[in-house]
Amino acid sequence: MLTKEQAQENLKKYGPNELEERKKRSTFRIFLDQFKDFLVIILIISAVVSGFLGDVESAIVIFVVITMNAILGTGQTVKAEQSLIRLKQLSAPDAKVMRDGQLMQIPAREVTVGDEVIVEAGDLIPADGKLLTVASLKVDESALTGESLPAEKSLDEVPEGAALGDQTNRVFSGCFVTYGRASFEVTEIGMRTEVGKIAGLLKQASAKLTPLQKNLDDFGKKLSLIILVFCGILFAISVIRGESIVNAFLFAVALAVAAIPEALSSIVTIVLSFGTQKMAKEHAIIRKLQAVEGLGSVSVICSDKTGTLTQNKMTVENYYVNGASVCSKEIDPKDPAQRELLMFSILCNDSRSIDGQEIGDPTETALIHLGSLLGVDYAQIREEYPRLSEVPFDSDRKLMSTEHSIDGHYVIVVKGAVDVLLGRISHIQDRDTVREITEEDRVRIDVQNRHFSENGLRVLAFAFKTLEQERGLTFHDENNLTFLGLISMMDPPRVESKEAVAECIKAGIKPIMITGDHKVTAAAIAKRIGILKNMSEACEGAVIENMTDEELRKFVPNISVYARVSPEHKIRIVRAWQERGNIVAMTGDGVNDAPALKQADIGVAMGITGSEVAKDAAAMVLTDDNFATIVKAVENGRNIYQNIKNAIQFLLSGNFAAILAVLYASLVNLPVPFSPVHLLFINLLTDSLPAIALGLEPHNPEVMKDKPRTVNESILTKQFLTSIGVEGLCIGIMTMTAFLIGYRNGNALLASTMAFGTLCSSRLVHGFNCKANKPVIFTKRFCNNRYLIGAFILGWLLITSVLMIPPLHGIFKVQTLSIVQLMMVYGLALLNLPIIQLLKYIRKIGK
Repeated sequence: MLTKEQAQENLKKYGPNELEERKKRSTFRIFLDQFKDFLVIILIISAVVSGFLGDVESAIVIFVVITMNAILGTGQTVKAEQSLIRLKQLSAPDAKVMRDGQLMQIPAREVTVGDEVIVEAGDLIPADGKLLTVASLKVDESALTGESLPAEKSLDEVPEGAALGDQTNRVFSGCFVTYGRASFEVTEIGMRTEVGKIAGLLKQASAKLTPLQKNLDDFGKKLSLIILVFCGILFAISVIRGESIVNAFLFAVALAVAAIPEALSSIVTIVLSFGTQKMAKEHAIIRKLQAVEGLGSVSVICSDKTGTLTQNKMTVENYYVNGASVCSKEIDPKDPAQRELLMFSILCNDSRSIDGQEIGDPTETALIHLGSLLGVDYAQIREEYPRLSEVPFDSDRKLMSTEHSIDGHYVIVVKGAVDVLLGRISHIQDRDTVREITEEDRVRIDVQNRHFSENGLRVLAFAFKTLEQERGLTFHDENNLTFLGLISMMDPPRVESKEAVAECIKAGIKPIMITGDHKVTAAAIAKRIGILKNMSEACEGAVIENMTDEELRKFVPNISVYARVSPEHKIRIVRAWQERGNIVAMTGDGVNDAPALKQADIGVAMGITGSEVAKDAAAMVLTDDNFATIVKAVENGRNIYQNIKNAIQFLLSGNFAAILAVLYASLVNLPVPFSPVHLLFINLLTDSLPAIALGLEPHNPEVMKDKPRTVNESILTKQFLTSIGVEGLCIGIMTMTAFLIGYRNGNALLASTMAFGTLCSSRLVHGFNCKANKPVIFTKRFCNNRYLIGAFILGWLLITSVLMIPPLHGIFKVQTLSIVQLMMVYGLALLNLPIIQLLKYIRKIGK
């Protein structure tokens, strides 16, 4: 016990009792980080060169676009962090300590080494320590060890180096007292606690780039190389044709700026931002924009069991009375034996409910919860049959006994472990009579107990004895009992878990359970929800303890359930899957999950039951703690990736058409078909708006029938490049057809005007071609995107205004078209739609 002066000295020596937080990035730093993208860097270089060579308009446009993108990305990141701050809940705001011989309540951060802390049921433990006194103490350590059942504590010494879950004489920061009372001496605080050590592991687990980040980086480099090659060719042709080197270089840079889709980064950011808003409505806070798409790419989900796949709440599964097992849904309070078992389970019970919150040991709260479901008021039962005396539960006897006055008799109710209670039973209640128990009865009870246990159920046995007079109970009274029945319980799966797991499997994703709980319990849950087919797919952490990384890589494909694992095991399992080329998501809520959450490609933490350490390590936080939300995220992610890919296809095929038109004109010694202002107009208006609209294409549930793409799959696949080439060629041919018509029937300005109008209109029409890889022209999907329809109408009005309003002709370097010429421009542009849709149909039937 410390004095106040000693406590102040220790606070100065050891510091406050809190975990070190990562240094938060400033808003300005977040803003600067938005410019690290390879394509953005190329654009900045291009803008600088354009500015030096006199093309100030291009430089301004580029800087405006990339700055808008940076502002969007910064806003989303800051918004996500603010959402998380609102979610934060203080895990242990206060603590009761003895100082100067007096009990006082202080903020948990002021608890220090040497303090004597007092805890009881309902308290959160503020620091690590060694127990001084114990009164039937049980502690929920699931956030630290992953075990679903509370750990029973005692003053017995344990071997040095014992596993965390076996250190029964110690308590740990962040854990929850479910039963009993105790005092302990604080030995470790802050980062030196077990929670702190796990938080330290986060520094060793490297954060991963999502598949979209990797793909866009790879895509940007390849695209830049291709464009530079094209521009180099055009530069050489211009010089050979007699252009000055400066003019040829300026034209090549302008074409490069036109070819690089500078709107791409903005489009990706906007699409992902809309994705995060959609996810927020579906109970998920996205901390990193790319996490939305990344979840859509995962091929393995490593999930914690307790609180993630299960309800983290013990529930009665079965009664065993009168020699028969009764499912909890079929329990009838009107049946005398079943009602008596229900009543006795409420009486021999220390849990309670305050304002709807059940407080006490989970196995006991499950019993009063069942009573409330059956319309039985536990408080009324206890008031009607008050407790006269008791012998509390302890881990040596594995029994608890209470004495009550029931219908004029003094009755002892005893509950405990089946094997212990069977040794103390002399009679059994059989229907309306009580008779001596037979060996056959004992065998039946034992068989039923084993059956429950093999299915991962926790079993309590109940017995009673009638006394002639009231007396204080002793250990001796717990003999010659009458057996009443068994009650089996478990932490059941969430209702939606089974369907969510089935969705994952259908989508080609392997769900894996990783838990600190016992193998039998974990396997029972895994079988119920469809993760486990047979026990050969389950193992304990000890099995992989001494495996090399290479052995573990070969081992993981055959295992679906890992039990009794440590935080280090979780990281190794995640890493093994990653080294096999898989994109891995890790879900969890406990402190012990945090390192693996960070190591995973996508970490998903629980928002309600999740620890702050887990939330800080995750890329995404589920505000409803619902595993099924992850399946929604997978579908959203796959749709978002497909929409982004469609937008990229739209941008590149249109840009390729422009390059082909310029290249053709250069090769056949024709005038340049476009002026720089034409390219700026196309990039700023007819490119960006339809591309953003394609990114917001309504989601298609059919994506869940596809298998996850491989980790090394680039956006620029052979099929993707072929589509870009063919569609770009179609648009290019129509554009040059308009150019040649104008050139032969007028002059270079008319030719340039018709080519500009055709290219702009063709790209607006082409937006409908890029909605899907298959033809959609005669389906409902053709016109289900109001954003794309709006972008088409707005773009068409803009290009028509430029072509038909004389005051705009000088600005955009065009001339007035006749009605016939205008219809020709529109006709050539519209012709792209049936041609490309036909090509998609031919490709579809050819598969």
